[in-house]
Amino acid sequence: MFDTPENRPVYRLLTGKDDRAFCERVSEALAQGWRLHGSPTLAWDTAENCMKAAQAVVWHEADVLR
Repeated sequence: MFDTPENRPVYRLLTGKDDRAFCERVSEALAQGWRLHGSPTLAWDTAENCMKAAQAVVWHEADVLR
């Protein structure tokens, strides 16, 4: 298999409030060698009254079909 940071799965879905902290998490993943997979998704969270974001990333060595 692949050696990923912290032995994570080759596919990850990063989620959180759409803010600077979320963007920094995605940027950190990219700096570690992950690559974006697909488009980000946004949805309004009525319970927390804020926008939530999700972005899939895959390990750079993984052969993932789009």
